[in-house]
Amino acid sequence: QVQLMESGGGSVQAGDSLTLSCLASGEVQYRHAMAWFRQTPGEEREFVGAIRWSGGRIEYADSMKGRSTISKDYAKRTVYLQMNMLKPEDAAVYYCAAKDWFTSRNRQDYPYWGQGTQVTVSS
Repeated sequence: QVQLMESGGGSVQAGDSLTLSCLASGEVQYRHAMAWFRQTPGEEREFVGAIRWSGGRIEYADSMKGRSTISKDYAKRTVYLQMNMLKPEDAAVYYCAAKDWFTSRNRQDYPYWGQGTQVTVSS
């Protein structure tokens, strides 16, 4: 089992930056892929970006490409999502997820999830 805990959410103004963290614990493996998703009420959970502990190409959703950076620190078992130029439409609960091996944009491929952290963006 892998436990995930997100932090860093909060209320910001449009145009601000925010960095979310995801601390992984339990049976964390170097082969794991880590992802960020987000969800607003009444909507499906959507892919934001993903990275592998072992490196390689980092994936981003088109909506966040150019405005976000995903990074990792395996020694700290922590993945980060830095978001810049935030827009009101970026407001959501942001979730961290983990799976074996390769990244995926499909939320159903991820068996491990955190509880989420709320991001509010006011205009």
